Amino acid sequence: MTSRLPLFFAALTAVPGLAQAAVPDVLTDIPPVQSLVAQVMGDLGQPGILLSQGSDPHDFQLRPSQARDLQNANLVFWIGPELEPWLKRAIDGIEVKGETVELLESPGTYRRQFGENDPHDHSHDEHDDHAKAADAHEGEAEAGHMHEGTDPHAWLDPANAEAWIDTIASQLGAADPENAAIYRANADAAKARITKMDAEIRGELTPIADKPFLVFHDAYGYFADHYGLQVAGALSLGDAATPGAAHLTEMRKTATDSGAVCIFPEAQHDPKMVSLLVQDTPVKLGEALDPSGSSLEYGPDLYETLMRSMAQKLTSCLSGS
Repeated sequence: MTSRLPLFFAALTAVPGLAQAAVPDVLTDIPPVQSLVAQVMGDLGQPGILLSQGSDPHDFQLRPSQARDLQNANLVFWIGPELEPWLKRAIDGIEVKGETVELLESPGTYRRQFGENDPHDHSHDEHDDHAKAADAHEGEAEAGHMHEGTDPHAWLDPANAEAWIDTIASQLGAADPENAAIYRANADAAKARITKMDAEIRGELTPIADKPFLVFHDAYGYFADHYGLQVAGALSLGDAATPGAAHLTEMRKTATDSGAVCIFPEAQHDPKMVSLLVQDTPVKLGEALDPSGSSLEYGPDLYETLMRSMAQKLTSCLSGS
């Protein structure tokens, strides 16, 4: 006698309300965001990512297969057009079936403006006040953002990462109510992990808080503000801009006048110009920083690895060790 059990179970799954709810198909833009989402999803699923290993998030071209992934995703978490005008164009030009979530606009996010110099701890207790204040002078998003408007590198403030984890958990829970409690528990664990990491990094960086340094491009304001560090200047004022002769002359003067201890090149960019800038000066050449984490191993551990690696490289050069 032929078993009818497979047909029975197939019939059950076809009945509305009895089918097992599917975990959302989630897509992210850059490695730090993918890492945060992966922590919240845990064992339930693996979020996809658009940015290829070693790529620059400011200037990226979607492959046709990635455009299809974007179109079919249930949830898309991304920073916003201030960082990725290419992704905004894709979202506007593709009929994305799911919901897109701009993390830079999510509740509790502190948004600094380029040119601000606010070496203050934007964490936890005061974080919401700064987020509201930033709304009052929001800048326009432009391709290859220049030294004006909203600074989009907001993941480098751990308090923003914690706020985003809440947003991620809420969005996943709304899309997948059956697993909402799991997303919430994972989010709480992720936030606790970031809080612990934050305290340890602060202890590591405190001894170098009075040591000025130079960077390749203006991406480190959130990190510097949060930990009270002194970024004396940036070689490139825009993510896609090659500095002109006048700015190079100005930066060389800044390197001397500011008392900068170190200059840090950046992953995905040729360090030659950075080396030439401080040639015959007392400024030391540090290790390349990677603010987007695209040179690291992708996954849930990437965010912590990124933050700890940046702290270690800064400390190594600025402390003279």
